[in-house]
Amino acid sequence: MLKPQIHNLSSSKTLLQCHKPFFSGNLGAKPAFSNIKRARSSRTGNKNKLRHAARSSSSIKSVANYTETTTEVLATVVVQFTVSGFLSNLGWNPLDDISDLFGKSIQLELVAAQLDPSTGLEKETIKGYAHRAGNVDADDVKYECKFHVPDDFGEIGGVKVENEHHNEMFFKTIQLDGFPNGSILVNCQSWVHSHRNNSDNRFFFTNKSYLPSETPEGLKRYREHELMKKRGDGTGERKSKDRIYDYDVYNDLGDPDKDAKLARPVLGGKEHPYPRRCRTGRPRSKKDPLSESRGSSIYVPRDEEFSEVKSLTFSAKTVYSVIHAVLPSLENVSIDSEFGFPYFTAIDTLFNEGVDLPEVPKATLTNLLPRLLKTVTDQGKNIILFETPEFLDRDKFKWMKDEEFGRQTLAGLNPCCLQLVKEWPLKSELDPKEYGPPESVISTKCVEEVIRGFMTVDEAIKQKKLFMIDYHDLLLPYVKKVRQIKGTTLYGSRALFFLTPIGTLKPVAIELARPPMDGKPQWKEAYSPGFDATSVWLWKLAKAHFLAHDSGFHQLVSHWLRTHCATEPYIIATNRQLSELHPIYRLLHPYFRYTMEINALARQALINADGIIETSFSPGKYSMEFSSVAYDKLWRFDHQALPEDLISRGMAENDPSAPHGLKLTIEDYPYANDGLILWNCIEEWVTEYVNHFYPEPSLVESDEELQAWWEEIRTVGHGDKKDEPWWPNLKTPKDLVEIITTIIWVSSGHHAAVNFGQYDFAAYMPNRPTIARVNMPSEDPTDESWKTFELRPEDALLSSFPTQLQASKIMAILDVLSNHSVDEEYIGEKPEPAWADEPVVKAAFERFAGKLKELEGIIDARNNDRTLRNRTGAGVVPYQLLKPYSEPGVTGKGVPNSISI
Repeated sequence: MLKPQIHNLSSSKTLLQCHKPFFSGNLGAKPAFSNIKRARSSRTGNKNKLRHAARSSSSIKSVANYTETTTEVLATVVVQFTVSGFLSNLGWNPLDDISDLFGKSIQLELVAAQLDPSTGLEKETIKGYAHRAGNVDADDVKYECKFHVPDDFGEIGGVKVENEHHNEMFFKTIQLDGFPNGSILVNCQSWVHSHRNNSDNRFFFTNKSYLPSETPEGLKRYREHELMKKRGDGTGERKSKDRIYDYDVYNDLGDPDKDAKLARPVLGGKEHPYPRRCRTGRPRSKKDPLSESRGSSIYVPRDEEFSEVKSLTFSAKTVYSVIHAVLPSLENVSIDSEFGFPYFTAIDTLFNEGVDLPEVPKATLTNLLPRLLKTVTDQGKNIILFETPEFLDRDKFKWMKDEEFGRQTLAGLNPCCLQLVKEWPLKSELDPKEYGPPESVISTKCVEEVIRGFMTVDEAIKQKKLFMIDYHDLLLPYVKKVRQIKGTTLYGSRALFFLTPIGTLKPVAIELARPPMDGKPQWKEAYSPGFDATSVWLWKLAKAHFLAHDSGFHQLVSHWLRTHCATEPYIIATNRQLSELHPIYRLLHPYFRYTMEINALARQALINADGIIETSFSPGKYSMEFSSVAYDKLWRFDHQALPEDLISRGMAENDPSAPHGLKLTIEDYPYANDGLILWNCIEEWVTEYVNHFYPEPSLVESDEELQAWWEEIRTVGHGDKKDEPWWPNLKTPKDLVEIITTIIWVSSGHHAAVNFGQYDFAAYMPNRPTIARVNMPSEDPTDESWKTFELRPEDALLSSFPTQLQASKIMAILDVLSNHSVDEEYIGEKPEPAWADEPVVKAAFERFAGKLKELEGIIDARNNDRTLRNRTGAGVVPYQLLKPYSEPGVTGKGVPNSISI
């Protein structure tokens, strides 16, 4: 979430020559030593006592005879460089060099944790100026300040900071050395603005965590004040320097001021329920008072922005530049934006010949897409040569095979939609007056023609062998609207699968449906693998349509809605209601890193009107509205927990004797097998952490910050569902463990499972087409159209796939979005400083990290177990998406702490 750099800090070059040494905070003062005797009057704030003493000899005597013991403390402030150099940013002010030279660039104030026992008031702070003291390493510069802290000052509760530079600085840490009980670390990891831009000094707490009821008296005012600053007052337009967290609806996806066709409904509210996003306060649209105007950037609180390392490697700047530089160039070199692939070998040219982008400078491409820029010809052409996905490299024809279609529902990119069939026959819940007869056309006869030799349909349901992915009722209401969009079509769809004796899924049938429209009655048809040439080709086409629907649902619901979108309210509430002193704030903080920034980028260029999602995925311009329908009908907080998700889909049942307390319906279910171990690791870590800070159950219910946090998530962040009965209570540590584990699982494991395999599984478009462009040839065919289909069925399949332009754009974006940054923070990789300072928490984290390393070995062993046919076999890509660690790049593995891309 933090941007490790410093803007325009002073140069290391000497501007003025100084012949006498200086000391921060008191030029010309003599060096001080530990445990020296000093008059109390030397401490800032005691000058008034001397002035008063001057009026009476008795007072003078009392002061003169009074001495105190102090400890010399060295404060070291570490400020991080920019990636490209200390003075790389425009706007550097040379006056900052002078401030550094004279030690007047950073003012620090030590704040006591306890009140003054003699007055009952806050103790006066101890002030000092830090001077620049050189570089810590290639990345950091340090400032130092010496304090003389009276021994009766008590425990340090925090440090106030005033940045005297002309520009903001990124503070990493402040370390206080010299205390008898050891060093005190203040983990800042935050921007501090120039006091010229913000006169309210920053306050940083030490790493010691406190529940609200345990807050030392000297810190209570600071605790509340820091929260009030983060909440803001809900008014005005947010500025880039702000650290304010507030809520708003999704009213900035459209751009009606640019074009009336780009108007989009507001998501959030009774008509279109939706989670809330961070408020920006931008002016309203001139043409639609309900919508917010769009600009070149979107506000996120300052400390939520990407680090410069991440920005330069691939994320915000890269995605934005790919969209605004590379993609327009792709459009310009495309002869016809509606031109499809004329033959299958033309798709292969993207991997072995590439695409020439003459309008984009070579340096730009090299910085943005180094992995894809494989070839630059002697003529200086810019060739994007797409990396061949491992999936395609292992088996060029695997995408055509039904066993791979079934396998990917369990170990592919969208493994969280399969559900057990519990009732037969299948039936729609939509209004038959509007959508036609509700009965499915997947008949018993149709199914038994495929599974004959195994069992009957009744036996399959009784033995839990029949499964489906069902988008029928979600998509059918959009068919008529989507078909009005040029170059695309849509059906309501569902796919049926049978669990074979060897534990693999055999596709049985696909149903495609069209509601009554344009004067035509309802149309629906069931397709199965078939036993003749025509049936086989119709089956291939039906799979392409269904997979386009699955791709859209994956991107909009499994990925965007369930992880990115649902998590933003958790982040906002955490910053508004939990003090940075709170142990639960410190537990959650690393699992929220960069999420708000990547979400803002998505609103700016991915999920916006006419953006990548709308132009390249089903259901087109209705994509975000569709995700609102899915939120309304499907999303439940309790079902975001992996065990509850599996149980709700009939993919598991409670069994105390089974591993993790669950018996899986399909034993070889790689997503669930690996995910449950990861879930269990997270749950045990959270349990130990929570029990340490809440040893008594009553402490949870009496924690006013914690209760306000959960209340705000339910009633504001996810306020459109505030009256749902399934929200967990928050009364005991067990309740808290359940809630926190779910939030961490969503931001780490669930997101990794649906994100980092995008390029591997979807870059080769026939495996997962993102949109279908033409109707099935069997829907209302004419004699001529049917004859054309029979003559060249391959052309019908190619014409249903995305266009060449759509495929190229999607491949470029998926490569970036599947990438791990060089500064990625993986789950269990390193503890937060506040965790390390608590021995019990540190030991719990070390156990957590050790179990995650064990998970790596377990996954490797499973991927070499030939009895697990959903993750091993000829040409099969091993399932590694929940393997905790990864090197940078597109690797198809690695679980970052947070939703950072």
